[in-house]
Amino acid sequence: MDTAEVERLIEEGIEDAEATVTLPRNPDQDHEDAHFAAVVVSPAFEGKSLVQQHQMVYDALGDHMTTDIHALEMKTYTPEEYDALEG
Repeated sequence: MDTAEVERLIEEGIEDAEATVTLPRNPDQDHEDAHFAAVVVSPAFEGKSLVQQHQMVYDALGDHMTTDIHALEMKTYTPEEYDALEG
């Protein structure tokens, strides 16, 4: 699984989401550890706790979290929160 596929799954699974997925460390070729980092921005996160936001991302990735993705670092934001970071 590559970063583009993880982005696609998140964006398809969460309404109006924009996901940026990177590889935060070099993959271990011996173990095929698939470590990803995701920044996800969506108005669907409005009024949700951080745990609920992260659960939405896990739900969007479904079974891939147990088969293709070894670890996922994530940061989730509403558009307003993300704009405040940028500003």
